[in-house]
Amino acid sequence: MHPSSETRPAPHWPLMLETEGWRDYALIDSGHGRKLERYGKYRIVRPEAQALWTPRLAESEWESADAVFTGAKDEDSDGRWRYKKPIGETWPMAWRLPREAGEKEIRFLGRFTAFRHVGFFPEQEMHWAWFARLCTSAKRKPKVLNLFGYTGIASFVAALAGAEVTHVDASKKAIGWARENQAMSGIADLPVRWIVDDAMKFVQREVRRGSRYDGIILDPPKFGRGPNGEVWDIFEKLPEMMRLCRQLLAEDALFLCLSAYSIRASFMAVHELSAEALAGLPGRLESGELLLREEGGRRVLSTSLFSRWSRDD
Repeated sequence: MHPSSETRPAPHWPLMLETEGWRDYALIDSGHGRKLERYGKYRIVRPEAQALWTPRLAESEWESADAVFTGAKDEDSDGRWRYKKPIGETWPMAWRLPREAGEKEIRFLGRFTAFRHVGFFPEQEMHWAWFARLCTSAKRKPKVLNLFGYTGIASFVAALAGAEVTHVDASKKAIGWARENQAMSGIADLPVRWIVDDAMKFVQREVRRGSRYDGIILDPPKFGRGPNGEVWDIFEKLPEMMRLCRQLLAEDALFLCLSAYSIRASFMAVHELSAEALAGLPGRLESGELLLREEGGRRVLSTSLFSRWSRDD
């Protein structure tokens, strides 16, 4: 699509972005409210409410998993991991940037957490590759803001693709994990600035300072708390956050990428919000769902909603 005076949706949408995995990740099977995945050397079973169908594999395959998460009814609840045999809390993982971005490899740690997550979201590789290409092809060193940055994979992708990154997360522990990942990858010299702060407060201050960014990545939780007890509710706070992010985009900005997990909404909700917040920007607005495809090209599992804008044509 050629740039115009208005941000317009892609010709065919919703856009379904699916990953079939890579060397260190695969969705092996899913069904009966669960998913069986491979993360590096481990096979892991976790709850998945959207897997309404019947698993393909025999139950013995599921029972042979190295770790099973149990006891939590939703994404925000604590549960516990049950292990087939004693294993460590972390293990090595890797992902390679696309050819256009130099095929550099990022090494990081998978981690068994109390909230069923493992330190990163594999379906995000579709966004990682996308903004890596945009950063690499920029005719300058782009400034990228990663809000709700978690364990830093997106920040490392952008930095390895040539960007100067500001990484913001309310959790000091999560940023500690991100620094571990940075050290593991041997990329301590990358231009990443680490900030423990409430994302909304940080963005408000940046607007007052007149700061500008060439790219913004947002991966907000459904609900969360800042370091000083600030409350984040995605339905209440996301509209204001998007308006503020629009003010932070440079005049010739490259992209904005929003993901939304575990919410009861259509992709149209994030699409219309993004279209309103980014109105007037030339370029392309794509909205839809991130999907994981089972090994062998069989079924797909939807994991999140997204909306992303880019200036490219």
